[in-house]
Amino acid sequence: MLTKLSTWLQNLPRDTRDTLFLLLVIAWVLLPQAVNLPFWCIVLASGVLLWRGYLAANNQPLPGRWWVLSLLAITVGATLLTHKTLIGLGAGVTMLVVLLTLKTLELRARRDAFVVFYLGFFCMLSNFFYSQSLLTAASMLIALLGLLTVLVNAHMPVGKPPLMDAAKTASWITLLGAPIMVVLFVLFPRLSPLWGVSGDTVRGKSGLSETMQVGTVAQLALDNSVSMRIKFEGQPPPQREMYLRGPVLSNFDGREWRPASPDVASRFRLTAGLMVTGKPINYEVTLEPTNRPWLFVLDATPNSPRLSGYQTAMQADLQWMLNKPASELIRYKAQSFTSFRHGPEKPVIGLREFVELPPSFNPRTLALANEIRRDARYTQAGSAELVQVVIDRLRTGGYTYTLEPGVYGSNTADEFWFDKKAGFCEHIASSFVILMRALDVPARIVTGYQGGERNTVDDFWVLRQSDAHAWAEVWHEGRGWLRVDPTSAVSPGRTGASQRLVAPQGAVGQALSNISPSFTIGLHAVWDAVNNAWNQRVLNYTQSKQLDLLRNIGFESPSWQDLSIVLIAIIVAISLMGALWSLWERNQQDPWLRLLNQARKQLVKAGMVTPENMAEATTPRQLATLLQARYGSQYEALQTWLMQLEAQRYARASASGQQLHQLRQQFTALVWPA
Repeated sequence: MLTKLSTWLQNLPRDTRDTLFLLLVIAWVLLPQAVNLPFWCIVLASGVLLWRGYLAANNQPLPGRWWVLSLLAITVGATLLTHKTLIGLGAGVTMLVVLLTLKTLELRARRDAFVVFYLGFFCMLSNFFYSQSLLTAASMLIALLGLLTVLVNAHMPVGKPPLMDAAKTASWITLLGAPIMVVLFVLFPRLSPLWGVSGDTVRGKSGLSETMQVGTVAQLALDNSVSMRIKFEGQPPPQREMYLRGPVLSNFDGREWRPASPDVASRFRLTAGLMVTGKPINYEVTLEPTNRPWLFVLDATPNSPRLSGYQTAMQADLQWMLNKPASELIRYKAQSFTSFRHGPEKPVIGLREFVELPPSFNPRTLALANEIRRDARYTQAGSAELVQVVIDRLRTGGYTYTLEPGVYGSNTADEFWFDKKAGFCEHIASSFVILMRALDVPARIVTGYQGGERNTVDDFWVLRQSDAHAWAEVWHEGRGWLRVDPTSAVSPGRTGASQRLVAPQGAVGQALSNISPSFTIGLHAVWDAVNNAWNQRVLNYTQSKQLDLLRNIGFESPSWQDLSIVLIAIIVAISLMGALWSLWERNQQDPWLRLLNQARKQLVKAGMVTPENMAEATTPRQLATLLQARYGSQYEALQTWLMQLEAQRYARASASGQQLHQLRQQFTALVWPA
């Protein structure tokens, strides 16, 4: 297909061919932005590019200035209507895309083409505002080669040079510039995060939010995007014990769970009271950007995780918080203990916050709690016995774990316990906690991630958004807060590897799985390992790693000044090497050929000959013949000098360096055609 496209382009007139190729490159640059742009912008940009391609293919004149100005005015109005401003990331990228496409309607001169080239480079960079993935980088590398090809082609002489020649030159330029890019990547000071990412939560997909609204999603779409990767030092804990703690939700208004008020812990003097036992687990987490001030660690982590650029603090509910949102890929080390106790061991007034329920909600669940309390077996039952009663009901009552529970009404717990008897983890955890509170047992919801999957290629544990989970914590006198995962009672495989719900595959993935499931799994593992390597070595190359590099080469306490000195020293060294190479190459060139080339350049400059009718192999005698044919004996001295130059090279008598030196001196005194 590419061969046919290249052949078709080569058969077109040069202006048409170059314009169509430029439009194809622009379309490739803008394609990844389609998911980030308003729909009207996509339609407008596509329409303008197709219109410009039609005009070029049919050799029709470009539209007048009023057309462009009208479209620009419409664009400004639509941008204001969509983004409410012309300033900011979304509005700026939208305007940049539109300006680039509209400028193609003014391709009348080389200057206009250069404006399009440079706007294309800016649009190419804007893709990294939204994604820095390996696929985005590979796509933009192709875009870079395309733009460089167009730029090189624009500087080629008249005629119809093949696009492949321009592409080869662009590839060589990229290869020659690669070492410089590597040096700048490694040593250029990273004073702050360069790229911003969007952290908006998409309702209806799995993942974490700072609140949990139960029952509004009829069908949960599993999001298989990576949330974090974990590298364990030594043996990892069993998969069923991998609970990574996130937001803890305590306040319930009948529909939505929210974190406790920040002053609750201080007002009632609630402290973490964390006590750990057993062997510690050491690991390193690479967390994808969340745009949230949360740090995910295994339950439980007594000491602050080690990471640079952030300050951390543990709340009374054991959640680790950052001093600012994690808007970039971060990596941190932590030490956790899967055996622990926390919270007050004796009743305190602050625990009443965790038994409160909104009035007029879930009356049947409240009635169920009263029925359990009236049962003679549980009149004096403690919290542990009541938890077991509820867990037994979940295990034997015909409840199911599903991604399609349907939309719940206002009494979500009532519908779960008595009607639907189906839901995913948020339904089960919420209904469990509501019933425990109705039994006057302090309980709360903990959200985070559970489980994950080990990649056998690089030995990293991968946790995806589909591994987001919600469980409960129940307070027991004399023991504090203890984890209870009611979802495990409904579906024991959810916290293991046997029955984890997976997202439906696309047509290609399904076809590959049908042909060879093991091949699909292996291919997925390799791709995930490659992405992980990209994250670890490129996206996570942070300020601290730059300073660590300086320490490795001998700096005791490196600073940004040292980094700048090393960078400048390398640039100077490379420049000197380039200068020495040029000097060496100049000395290696034949002095006679260099003098002949200078004569050719003078004649080209005078307009007597052009590069098209003078090849590099043109001899001094041929140049003298051209002078004689055009000017007669007007430049006889120059003709004589050219013949002497030829004689110095080809005469039977041995040529001497002294003769060549004399010819070089005479060269400066010659009179050349004007």
